[in-house]
Amino acid sequence: MEENLQIELNGHNKAEYPPMHTAEHLLNQTMVRMFGCPRSKNAHIERKKSKCDYELPAAPSEEQMKEVERRINEVIDRHLPVTIEFMPKEQAASIVDLSKLPENASEMLRIVRIGDYDACACIGAHVANTSEIGHFKLLNYDYSEGRLRLRFKLTE
Repeated sequence: MEENLQIELNGHNKAEYPPMHTAEHLLNQTMVRMFGCPRSKNAHIERKKSKCDYELPAAPSEEQMKEVERRINEVIDRHLPVTIEFMPKEQAASIVDLSKLPENASEMLRIVRIGDYDACACIGAHVANTSEIGHFKLLNYDYSEGRLRLRFKLTE
């Protein structure tokens, strides 16, 4: 007998632009891999341009920032599938960082994977494949008192 499983997630109050939101996931993972920092704690993701803040002990070099952009575009150009799976919090904790999860998060989590590059708990809108993103362009950045703020957009 087949069970009819109802998955209930927390509500979401914002409609993201899927290509930009997916690019944010790639930026987060790239920053984690390059600098060993946590994913962005503060992000403002919009269709035309976006920004993310990262906690870093020192300012990155211009070469490092160019490398961030290069790596993100390299991942985009791999045309990775973006997939979604549901799992209990306890299982998800062994795969993804749950530190940004709100206290009232549901017991069942939605995990978004971008190929073999990234996985995180997220209830936002995403593309189905990185080929739908376009290209990532770092507009500018500034560093002050342990916070790196990146501003970026997507191009064709």
